[in-house]
Amino acid sequence: MLNTSTFTVSDWQSEDIGTEIQIALPLSRARMVKVFRGEIVGRSETQFTAAYSEATGAGSYVALESFEGEISGRAGSFNFLHSGTTLGESKVHEMPMIVPGSGTAEFAGIAGTGSLRVDSDALIT
Repeated sequence: MLNTSTFTVSDWQSEDIGTEIQIALPLSRARMVKVFRGEIVGRSETQFTAAYSEATGAGSYVALESFEGEISGRAGSFNFLHSGTTLGESKVHEMPMIVPGSGTAEFAGIAGTGSLRVDSDALIT
């Protein structure tokens, strides 16, 4: 089943976390809150850890996202894991996956993977 939605970022907070190991990309931690509209309606809170260069746009992240809302007439909440790598303009190696056992209410037992496409309109599928 394919569900599409747009989201807006209502909050973004980030901080450098550093390391004693010399690396070419700085490490950071961030928290983001999204509001979804469309076939997916609700909000989410995401916790990111990243090695990323703002200057070049290259890096990778791992994230755990908690979603609450409605998809295809079902309501509840669940967690999903996603990661991605950017090479400046392009994204590669994205991997969204629902965390087993994390669903509540009508999302109890939810499982699966998905795809994520972020463009100028912030479209997620």
